Amino acid sequence: MSTITGWNALLRDQIDWHWNHHVRPRFAGLTDEEYFWEPAPGSWSVRPRGTGTAPVQAGSGAMTIDFAVPEPSPSPVTTIAWRLGHVIVGVLGLRNASQFGRDAIDYESFEYAATAQEALAQLEAEYAVWIAGVEALDEDGLARPCGEAEGPYAEAPLAALVLHIHRELIHHLSEVCLLRDLYLHTQGEAA
Repeated sequence: MSTITGWNALLRDQIDWHWNHHVRPRFAGLTDEEYFWEPAPGSWSVRPRGTGTAPVQAGSGAMTIDFAVPEPSPSPVTTIAWRLGHVIVGVLGLRNASQFGRDAIDYESFEYAATAQEALAQLEAEYAVWIAGVEALDEDGLARPCGEAEGPYAEAPLAALVLHIHRELIHHLSEVCLLRDLYLHTQGEAA
């Protein structure tokens, strides 16, 4: 058991332990085939510009991400590429911009990765900004309101946003790990 004390250290330890012991080791060897594998018909993904069939294909580069507003019910199954794009932009990037000085980012202007390794590098970069930003918060920083960028949560303490982002990271990155398992057992060496 860790002997870390203080709210900031506890918050960082929660996500950093998960990142270093569960997530990052599981991403070693991620192939482009796994990254783009569509586990179900009609899956949303990151695709070369002009090849998507979702109502919206957003992105500023050669690749775009599928989505719709409002999201259909049931929601489409998403690929590893889509889930990583969501985490990079919607979970970390937007909050890094609103809270920790990162340049503005959104789904429409982001250049999505064309390879698994490029996506992992983008993920690492956004995670590094996030964890450094959280580390720099003292007790007053954790207690301050999130601000207008967080919409209806503007008055919530920043600690609540940190907990939410950590929950989102654990949730979505665990889904990526599950998709890797499914790929291995249905498409990969074990199939």
